[in-house]
Amino acid sequence: MSLYAALVAPFTDFEFMRRALAAIIALSLGGAPIGVFLMLRRMSLVGDAMAHAILPGAAIGFLLYGLNLLAMILGGLIAGFLVALLAGVVARSTGLKEDASLATFYLASLALGVTIVSVKGTNIDLLHVLFGNILAMDDQALLVVAFNATITMLVLAVIYRPLVIESVDPLFLRTVSRAGTPAHLAFLALVVINLVSGFQALGTLLSVGLMILPAGTARFWSRDVTGMISVAVLAAMFSGYAGLVLSFQTRIPSGPAIILVAAVLYVASVLFGSVGGLVRQLFPGRHLEA
Repeated sequence: MSLYAALVAPFTDFEFMRRALAAIIALSLGGAPIGVFLMLRRMSLVGDAMAHAILPGAAIGFLLYGLNLLAMILGGLIAGFLVALLAGVVARSTGLKEDASLATFYLASLALGVTIVSVKGTNIDLLHVLFGNILAMDDQALLVVAFNATITMLVLAVIYRPLVIESVDPLFLRTVSRAGTPAHLAFLALVVINLVSGFQALGTLLSVGLMILPAGTARFWSRDVTGMISVAVLAAMFSGYAGLVLSFQTRIPSGPAIILVAAVLYVASVLFGSVGGLVRQLFPGRHLEA
């Protein structure tokens, strides 16, 4: 088999592969920068929790309208915001930490969502909801993903400076500006929006993977935020492309294949990354001598 047949032909010969690649590019542009800020703000597990929290809303949309993307996305948005709001209220009204409160609500949400889908649909429907099916993207789904990615980039451009400052020194930002709280709320909204975007493609269990793993990869190749975002976007796009090719050539499902490639990139970066990689620490280069 030639390189062209293995790496290019699947996308030139099959429309569903081109749609999947377009979806991956949009998800990478929107989700990877969000993943970088989740990592910098030590909120990676919060992103994972929110990915599970959207499930009952999406499941209710499925229960009422079947596999209707707009209904499932709207339900997921409502559920995600509701869980985030309830977790914050409980944390501020009681002695419970916010991470523990969020974990409680997301576990309950995950169980409720699986129950709803199981009662209404079949095991195939449940697998579709949990793991997605990026090879089944239609025009409507692509437009929604592209729209969400565009909104994400525009909002990030507006809140970029306060978001970076708050990630590095939140006390300083509170001292000099009141932009911290609006930026934080807008950022949480972007997290939910991008998780819902990845719902159709990668499902509730894997959608956060394309946000967090490329961000972790970028951490080992750049020291500044702009560089991390650039590396994360490229890593997410490559993971999507390579995962689709791997899925096409083997029997591995497309969603897990994409996340597996992203995980391999992360492990390689941990070992060989130029910023804090293990090999670089074991065999540091010569420092410049005066």
